[in-house]
Parts: sequence; structure tokens; C-alpha cells
Amino acid sequence: MVAKINIGSNLYGALAYNQEKVDEGLGKILGSNLVFEPTDGQFYVTECMNDFMQFVPAHFRTEKPVFHVSINPHPDDRLTDEQLTDIGREYMDRLGYGNQPYLIFKHEDIGREHLHIVSLRVDSQGKKIDSYKEHERSKEITEHLERKYNINPAEGQKRSEQWELTPVDASKGDLKKQIAAVIKPLASMYHFQSMGKYKAVLSLYNINVEELKGEVKGKPYRGLLYSATDSEGNKVGNPLKSSIFGKSVGYDGLEKRMAKSAEHIKTKNLKTHTLKAVSEAKQSCPSESEFRAKLRQQGIDVLFRRNDEGRIYGATFIDHTTRTVLNGSRLGKDYSANIFNDLYGGKQEQVQEPMQTTNLSDVYKANNQQDNNQSPDSGLAGIFSILSLEPENHPKDDMPLPRRKKKKKRRYGRQM
Repeated sequence: MVAKINIGSNLYGALAYNQEKVDEGLGKILGSNLVFEPTDGQFYVTECMNDFMQFVPAHFRTEKPVFHVSINPHPDDRLTDEQLTDIGREYMDRLGYGNQPYLIFKHEDIGREHLHIVSLRVDSQGKKIDSYKEHERSKEITEHLERKYNINPAEGQKRSEQWELTPVDASKGDLKKQIAAVIKPLASMYHFQSMGKYKAVLSLYNINVEELKGEVKGKPYRGLLYSATDSEGNKVGNPLKSSIFGKSVGYDGLEKRMAKSAEHIKTKNLKTHTLKAVSEAKQSCPSESEFRAKLRQQGIDVLFRRNDEGRIYGATFIDHTTRTVLNGSRLGKDYSANIFNDLYGGKQEQVQEPMQTTNLSDVYKANNQQDNNQSPDSGLAGIFSILSLEPENHPKDDMPLPRRKKKKKRRYGRQM
């Protein structure tokens, strides 16, 4: 069992995300504490929001007062709704949220049942719930629940089972939601040291990213545009500004991620697994198709970049076991593009275009028109559609929890 804790400031967004699952028939409410639980199973964000707001004090200092956790049993576990509800309640009690308002949801949207619980991190007096070593305590609690309910331990739960990303399918529509469901968890999971490597792993999920440069009110601006692609790599639909998905997948957020990735790859020696697999495949596979197939068995995808003549000028390896993206040259001189060109050059099986640069003015009109056609709620749902997958790094520009205004004290008697 794996629990992923998220904190934020957007209570409405967290509730709207769960309502969306309920409305789609992919979720339902299992239980509640101190807030309204509809007897007919119909869940309305506005009514629920009003219940939560009764417990929000006039003043609190916590910047991120919203608690949202996903609890993921092993796919092989078979638990009843009653057991899942009991697990959710005991988890909240032991973590210190037993006296807080919360709602327990069951989701079935990724092929297995898991819980989402939404609560508040401040009590009715404005005091923050104790979060000291919260993640360590959370792990101890899930280990206790594993023993109590005789379910599979987290150690036996493969990382691939905890994180399931689905390639974008343009024929299904709602590209914004599909892209959001990939880029935020992907950016937080994978280790990449350049924008080109980030683009390489996104291409596996039918997503393209472009650098956006220009000026806003006389000041230089840089940003990113995300687009869905078809099976041939052609862009589909309007490009989407990174700002609608949050800062973690914007230019600055990704730069921070790249810096951390470089250090993590070095200190954890993450290239070892990739190097061994590529070395073995290179020695035993005379054709590119065999090379690709051999690496896929090891959980590795390869992207070769070719020029118009079919010459390989770049090789990128995406290791899904270690979540690491590496160029061939990073593995050593025996794995450079020139070496692979000698082996497989001219066989154009997959092409990846270099990162493009788009002028800011070219996309303002399309994006602003799209933004104007969307309701405020639709944007919130999109941003929070991947709360269960994101570590503790929510964007700061989401809609904050409204704070109650402190009533002015009425003064009686003669005023001087």
C-alpha cells in the first residue's frame, strides 16, 4: 500500500477533481467526517465546499491549508468498500486528522481501486495540524494497515504500478485534460538534464513541447507550449500554455527539476542499469528492430534522431525502471550517435525533430480565445486532475482557499 500526500491551497479544485470522477461513474463517496455526505450518492462541490468552510477560521497563517492524500493498495488486493472506508478512517485518525472534516472517495479510473481523501490542515481555531515527519509517520501507518488487513506490502508493489501514464489519444478529445494527466507526474518522476531529453520522453506519450520566447509589456518572456501529437508526430489541436498546468511544468519549474536530476543521476549512479542493458543489446542485436525489442524487455525505449539522409546524429535512452533519460554520449564514447549510425544508419524507423522556438505573439490570440471559452471550474478541474500523482510541489498560483473576513467589533457608548 502506498500513500501519496499532497498539500495545496485550492480546496475547490481538489473537490472538483473528485466530483468529476463521481460524475463519470469512476468514483464514489465511501465516507465522511464532520461534513455532509449525500444519501443519494450525488456529490455537489458547492454544497460540500460550504460544509468545509464552516470549519475554516477567520484567520490562519498556513499558506497551504488543503490536505489531499491518495492511498493505493496493491492491484492484487481485493478489499470491500467497508474495508476501504475503515482503512481511510484509521489512516486519518493515526495521522492526526481524526477531528478534522474530510471526505473519503474511492476511484476506479486506472484499472484498480484506490482512495482519495480531502481534508483541511488547519483546525477551527486556525492552528496547523502537526505535520512533523508526516511522510515518515504515513509510511508507518500504511505498514500497520498492511499487517492488520493482511494486504500486500509496499515493497512488493512495483513502481510502475504506482504510476500509470496513458499516451494522449487525440480521437478521445479533451486534450488539455489528457496532457495534464501526463506532464505533471512525468516531470516529477523522471530524471532529465535538458529540455531536449524532457521532450524525448514526452514524445512517447504523444505530446510535443516547444519553447516560447517574446516580450510582455516590454519585458523578455520565456515559456513553454504543449501540444498533442498524432501517431506520425504531427501536432493536433491548439497549443496550450504551460501556465494553465502550473509552475512545476513551466520553464522555471523544469529548470529546477533538471538541476536536481543532474545531481540525483550522479549521486545515485542511475546510469548503471541503462548502460548494462544497452551494452548487452548492442552486442547481440544486428538490426535496429531487434535492438529496440531487446531494450523494451528491459524497460528502456530508444529514440534515434536522423537527418534527411537517414544519418543518426543523436541517441536518447529512456529507462523506465530508473526513470532516467540519458543521451548515448552520457553512457560513454562506445554509445555515441556515430557508433549507432555505423550500426543502424539509414534505417529511419523513428524521427524526433529538434526543439522548435515559437514567437509569443503567434499563440496569444488562439490561447486567449480558448481561455475565454472555458468556465472557471473547468480550469480548476484540469489543474487538479493529477493531484494523486504529484509530490508536495503544487503551483502557488492556484485559486486559494477563501478566508473569512474578521467581523469588526461594534463600539458602543459615546465616541470621542
